[in-house]
Amino acid sequence: MRLSRYFLPILRETPKEAEIISHRLMLRAGMIRQEAAGIYAFLPLGHRVLQKVCNVVREEQNRSGAIEMIMPTVQSADLWRESGRYDDYGKEMLRIKDRHDRDMLYGPTNEEMITEIFRAYVRSYKDLPLNLYHIQWKFRDEVRPRFGVMRSREFLMKDAYTFDIDKEASRHAYNKMFVAYLRTFARLGLKAIPMRAESGPIGGDMSHEFIILASTGESEVFCHKDYLDFEVPDANVDFDDVAGLQKIVDKWTSLYAATSEKHDAGEFAKIAADRQVSARGIEVGHIFYFGTKYSEPMKAVVTAADGTEKPVHMGSYGIGPSRLVAATIEASHDDAGIKWPEAIAPFDVVILNLKQGDGATGEASEKLYRELTAKGCDVLYDDRDERPGSKFATADLIGIPHQILVGPKGLAEGKIELKRRSDGTRELVTPEEAVARLAQ
Repeated sequence: MRLSRYFLPILRETPKEAEIISHRLMLRAGMIRQEAAGIYAFLPLGHRVLQKVCNVVREEQNRSGAIEMIMPTVQSADLWRESGRYDDYGKEMLRIKDRHDRDMLYGPTNEEMITEIFRAYVRSYKDLPLNLYHIQWKFRDEVRPRFGVMRSREFLMKDAYTFDIDKEASRHAYNKMFVAYLRTFARLGLKAIPMRAESGPIGGDMSHEFIILASTGESEVFCHKDYLDFEVPDANVDFDDVAGLQKIVDKWTSLYAATSEKHDAGEFAKIAADRQVSARGIEVGHIFYFGTKYSEPMKAVVTAADGTEKPVHMGSYGIGPSRLVAATIEASHDDAGIKWPEAIAPFDVVILNLKQGDGATGEASEKLYRELTAKGCDVLYDDRDERPGSKFATADLIGIPHQILVGPKGLAEGKIELKRRSDGTRELVTPEEAVARLAQ
């Protein structure tokens, strides 16, 4: 993509309404634009990152055995009346009426709808276990939306819903998602710690929030320092190995870790002082087991092996991709701008032609652009007629992991400069070496 033809509305000044670094940087980098309180448009650069986050989430859900689908954003109120949640959910639910005066709502979550879909088709225990997920926009009418897409009213969510014959089988489904979440956040360059948490309006008696530590976190969290050094399961983890998955989950829940709602000061005090972590945290994922909370009132039953009918045991598993974009920035930035992990960077590399109009730098930049694109790299080519300082500032602000600096002085010696955004290291290499290295 040539930057001269791209839509990248960079802001030189930080908007006054942006309170935290991710909100400031997303606005300045031209990633988002506020359209109403807590409602944002994702502009091209932001959309690229959002899609890459979704791709990582999708790959790990599929790896664990979950099956993707999509459900409507607008739901019938009748389903929520069946479960008993329509009147209990509160003002966060946007209640609407259609032209026929039927009660509808803009979905804040999808437990009722997925239960209705399940009961329409699944009759036997032989069709279990089942895990269905989707990635869909949702709306919760927050009384005070703030922090940009970190706490917005409209947001993108990945929701997975599991169905099992009993609590034991449902625990294995829970463990699958637990491990899939560990892998997902690690691939995004985040150290996420699973913490005991309240279930809230979703319900259930087993729940974990996945928290990343950040000074701008929403609430205080408490955990054992050793969690920061735990190794995440690799891509070869066997999701059908019941005992193996339980062992992983047992390790990741063996030490103290709790949100403020679940914090036990007495238990935390038993940890050696040098191993205590008390910090602010950002929730990036939440998993629930809630048994038959929805299947019993909504009559989602299957015939068991003994011929009796049993309500299925269910769980719900959420990750907010739009929120994750902001959380990643909170965890990875400096004074100059964003530092994207390679897995979700909007582009892999940016080429900076430092003397636009010069024949040699133009030819070299064009050749690099063609060759890297041909090898499958996502390339942004800054071919604007701007001063080098402006190009440096833009490249650092938008956080692309690799920068290629093409200037007349280096080219005279057959070299270009390769810079890593993550640590600022630079080295002189030939154009051929740069292509070979980045194509890996």
